[in-house]
Amino acid sequence: MQLLVIRHGIAEDPSAVATGPDDSGPPLSKEGKKMMKRVAAGLRELVDKVDVIGASPLLRAQQTAQIVAKAYNDLRVVTVEELLPESDPPALMSWLGQHSAVDVVAIVGHQPNLGLVVTWLMSGIKASRVALTKGGTCLLEFSSSVSPGNGTLQWLLTPSQLRRHGD
Repeated sequence: MQLLVIRHGIAEDPSAVATGPDDSGPPLSKEGKKMMKRVAAGLRELVDKVDVIGASPLLRAQQTAQIVAKAYNDLRVVTVEELLPESDPPALMSWLGQHSAVDVVAIVGHQPNLGLVVTWLMSGIKASRVALTKGGTCLLEFSSSVSPGNGTLQWLLTPSQLRRHGD
């Protein structure tokens, strides 16, 4: 299996937008939406297909995931509570295990959680050694089971690098 790890795009300043009763956080900014459309086009050039997209319940991650899903023929986005910023990396294992039979799983979330997840899956160490910029993406590959220390980093790209692939 391959795991495509995507950090959400640029969001509005939280102090400048009213949040609703669900407190799902600020939405993507106009700039963030535009950037993510180009990032998604670049991803599509690098990764032919995605089987499943899971996203944090926070609005900026959901919107980012929807933009990526549109690039992959309007794939359905699944809300994954274990991708919230404060989640512990092992909490995500159950959800990933449910999709172990597919080729490519994409997750959309937040820093520092995604850095922790990527480092833990590559090394088994629960510390963030990978920094994903907003809209940044990496691809991990697992030759056998998805488990801590079993992932191999295939690439890590910034939004500007991804946009160049989509142009």
